[in-house]
Amino acid sequence: MNSGLASPPALLILDCDGVLVDSEVLANQVFLEALRGLGLDLQLADLFERFVGRTMADCLRQVEAMLGRPVPEGFLAQLDARTFEAFERGLKAVPGVVSLLDRLDQARVPYCVASSGSHAKMRKTLGLTGLWERLEGRIYSATDVPRSKPFPDIYLHAAAAMQTDPGRCVVVEDSATGVRAGIAAGMRVFGYAAMTEAARLEAAGATVFTDMAQLPGLLGLPPPR
Repeated sequence: MNSGLASPPALLILDCDGVLVDSEVLANQVFLEALRGLGLDLQLADLFERFVGRTMADCLRQVEAMLGRPVPEGFLAQLDARTFEAFERGLKAVPGVVSLLDRLDQARVPYCVASSGSHAKMRKTLGLTGLWERLEGRIYSATDVPRSKPFPDIYLHAAAAMQTDPGRCVVVEDSATGVRAGIAAGMRVFGYAAMTEAARLEAAGATVFTDMAQLPGLLGLPPPR
């Protein structure tokens, strides 16, 4: 593991899916079933490689290119409904993330969310896991900017909204696509290797960690009071 920070960042920018909420497996299992229903013979690992970290619009463009035709009318609405049903049955916050937010609050380190997911999706996932009220007003979506990850737009937008120089921001990501976006924004990136291979995150430019309990130390936060 590479070394962490000597002192806390001016702003910590957190991805949502896979970093705050443990949604990636649930969502991609539903997506996998839907794609198989369209005739695409894919595995869960294929979805993590191709789609994680990207907007749904980007994902659907890829799917339609693979199919050679548009997805059926109503496909996205049905996918959203089935995904939200899966979330209601089993979505939880990522282990250790509540303690991380507590440590950030104690250290008075500002933080926000910047995700490829839509505002509606984040309202649902963060609401189900009890994180919405804690983060409301500091939640930014790639749907707010011209280009999605791996372009830096969402991270630059979040930094501007939080009135912080991008060079003083740190990003936490769980996808290689997101890591590349943070690096392109001129930010230090820590890669959470829970579902994505550590080597892929590191190759994209991240300092890799595997447990949220490691992150306060990497961020240079003072010991808990």
